[in-house]
Amino acid sequence: MKIFTDKEQNLNVYIFSNDHLPAHVHIFKGSKNEANIYNVKINIGGENERPSVVKTHESIKRSDINAALELVFEKQEIFLKEWVRIHGIQKLENQRRGTRRSNRKG
Repeated sequence: MKIFTDKEQNLNVYIFSNDHLPAHVHIFKGSKNEANIYNVKINIGGENERPSVVKTHESIKRSDINAALELVFEKQEIFLKEWVRIHGIQKLENQRRGTRRSNRKG
């Protein structure tokens, strides 16, 4: 589902209802359609974690990737709220507990 559009950069942000943890968004340059399937996948991060690029396609320009990452950084709180609205708080809490556990082991 589309959750945000940055008209100036022509970026469309999606969270898919059947997606998985960690909380992340898919950002398309232009409209998402059969001809435009390539996107930048960015972990939203959290209170103490900056957003980070997970996956991108070689056809996407570096400037568009940077713009997408900056957008997620600027709208991080809004995107996390949307993730919770779509997936539920329990799923996000499980992610946070898993992150804390993995940080203790290191």
